[in-house]
Amino acid sequence: MRTVLDFSPLHRSSIGFERVFELLESAARTPPPDNWPPFDSVKVSDDQYRITMAVAGFTRDDLQISLQDNMLTVSGERRTDHVGEVLHRGIANRPFTRRFELAEHMEVVSADLRDGLLVIDLKREIPEALKPRQIPIGKVDKALAEPRRLETQAA
Repeated sequence: MRTVLDFSPLHRSSIGFERVFELLESAARTPPPDNWPPFDSVKVSDDQYRITMAVAGFTRDDLQISLQDNMLTVSGERRTDHVGEVLHRGIANRPFTRRFELAEHMEVVSADLRDGLLVIDLKREIPEALKPRQIPIGKVDKALAEPRRLETQAA
């Protein structure tokens, strides 16, 4: 049984958090995802992250990675199969799609497939205009500090 969350009290007392509320509401509506293929997500440093997915049996040509509107999508479909009669299938080869909602200013740095593991490196690149900056305190310019009077011209 799922509980529906009501975020309306939070909307009344907070400004600018609409995206967060949309994500929470979307997560509450979304059915639980399939747990295949398994993956790890790791925070490497303050602004670097890594997703490692176990994709045994998949080749580079079988996998596709795309990024659109902060949604990272990894999908795979095996195009080749074993020659001959399969007596036991222990390695899953079904198609999959995994989606990861990324925070703003996240960029995919690299993706590599090695030893059955797909490793995707991510980095948060905050634009200079949004980074904190120090404002120097200087001397006050007298011309700017004194109030100005407008003089009207007599006609």
